[in-house]
Amino acid sequence: MPLCDATQNRCAWQQLVMKTRFMVLTFLLAGAAGCNAFKHTSDTTEPAQPTIVQVDNQGFLDMTVYAARSSQRVRLGIATGNGKTNFNIPSILMSGLTALHFVADPIGGRRASVSQEITVAPGDTVVLTIPPA
Repeated sequence: MPLCDATQNRCAWQQLVMKTRFMVLTFLLAGAAGCNAFKHTSDTTEPAQPTIVQVDNQGFLDMTVYAARSSQRVRLGIATGNGKTNFNIPSILMSGLTALHFVADPIGGRRASVSQEITVAPGDTVVLTIPPA
């Protein structure tokens, strides 16, 4: 016994609506599956090694450390006094071999120290020593 009304037109209309819904759902699922095929990363590649600056702050004051490239300056964090701290250099500063300089601004002090320009490659570890005052 069909689930349609007595009129044939209404039964045909319901079947058409069901087929259309099925086809739309099929295309949506196929489209979603197809989007995964265009990913730019693959699971087989190794993640890029981070570029690290190790700050050896031998002074008493804590320092706010910045990495700078030309006119772009990015805050890395705070290096505590009499301690060593590691910071990741953001990828926005790195593009192949990159010339960087580092700024150490003392918290509660008056004068920031600026390093010489250093050429850094992705994955390098740079050691920055801040001597005691």
